[in-house]
Amino acid sequence: MPFTPNFTITPKIASCLMRIEAAKQAVQDLPITPSVLATLRETARLFSTHYSTMIEGNRLTQEQVSKVIGEKQHFPGRERDEKEVLGYYAALEKLEQIAYSGKIITEHHIQTLHVLVLAEGRKKVKPTPYRDGQNVIRDGRTRGIVYMPPEAKDVPILMRELVSWIASSERSELPCPIRAGIAHYQFATIHPYYDGNGRTARLLTTLILHLGGYSHKGLYSLEEYYARNLGGYYEALTIGRGHNYYDGRAEADITKWVEYFCAGMAESFENVKRRAQETAGSSAQDFSSVLRRLDPRQRKALELFRHSSAITSHDVGLLFGVSDRMARNLLSAWVDDGFVVVADPSKKTRKYRLGDLYLSIISN
Repeated sequence: MPFTPNFTITPKIASCLMRIEAAKQAVQDLPITPSVLATLRETARLFSTHYSTMIEGNRLTQEQVSKVIGEKQHFPGRERDEKEVLGYYAALEKLEQIAYSGKIITEHHIQTLHVLVLAEGRKKVKPTPYRDGQNVIRDGRTRGIVYMPPEAKDVPILMRELVSWIASSERSELPCPIRAGIAHYQFATIHPYYDGNGRTARLLTTLILHLGGYSHKGLYSLEEYYARNLGGYYEALTIGRGHNYYDGRAEADITKWVEYFCAGMAESFENVKRRAQETAGSSAQDFSSVLRRLDPRQRKALELFRHSSAITSHDVGLLFGVSDRMARNLLSAWVDDGFVVVADPSKKTRKYRLGDLYLSIISN
C-alpha cells in the first residue's frame, strides 16, 4: 500500500507557512555580498554539524567543532566525537552538491548521505545497504523500549514508497515545508539503519527544502532548533498508540509533528532574517541589484573567484559534484550571459575570469 500521510493543515501550520514565506522573501531581497554570504553559510554549516551531532550525544562544543573542521585540531579523549562531526560536515557538503544538481531524490542519494554520516570524514565511500535485522530504540536511562521499527524485510519496500512519495509530492500543491517535515517523520519511522537514522533524517529534510527552493542561501540550521528544544523534538516524533511500528504508528495522525516542524522552520528562518539584516546593514555598498541577476549556481561559483582570479571547468566540476563535460557546458552558458569571460582560450587548460560587472562585489 503506497505511503499516504495522515495530517491536517491547522491554523497554526498555516500561520507558520506565512512566517516562513515572509522571512524567505526578506532574506532574498537583502544586499549581502558574496564574501559575507560565504561566511554566514559556513557558520550555518558548523551550527548544523554541532547541533545535529549533539542531539546524538556528541560532547564537542561549538568552538571545538569549528576547530576540528577548520583547523584539523584534535582533542584527546574525543576522537569518536571528532569523527562524527567530520562525517556530518562531509554529508552537508554532499547534500549541497546534490541540491545544485537539481535531480530528483533517489534511494542512492539517501544511502550516500547516510554512509558519509558514518564515514568519519572519509571521501571515498560506498552507499550503505539497509539494516538486515531488527533495531530497537531504548530509553537511555531506563533501557525500556521507546520504539520498535518495522522488520528488516519490510524496510526496502517502505523506503521505495517514501522516495516515490517525495517525488510525487513535488508535483502536488503541498507546500515544500510540509513535504520536508513529513519525509523526516517517515524516515525516522522506518529507521532503515542500525545507526545514523536521526542525522540522516535531518539531512534528508534539508535536501528536500533546498531542492524545493527553500535553501535560504544555505544560512539556516534547523538542527539548532531541535537541539534547543530536544524534549519537544522527541515528543513530537513520538506518535501512535504503542511503541511498535505495527501497532498504529504507520497510520497515526502526524499533525502534531507537522506543527512542530513548521514552527521550527519559521523560527529558524526568522533568526536568519535578523542576522542577515544586521550583516547587510553594516555593508558599505549595496550589490543587491547585481546579485539578483545571478542564479543559485552562479552565486555559489562566486566563492571560487574569492580565491583565484581565473577558474577551470575542473574547479566548477568539483564545486558542484558534476562531470567536467557538464561543467564545460555550464561555463559556456555563463559566457553567453556575461557572467564569465574566457581568460585563456587553450582547449586543454581553458580558464575563465569573472565578468567585469561582477568584479566589484568579490572584493567586498
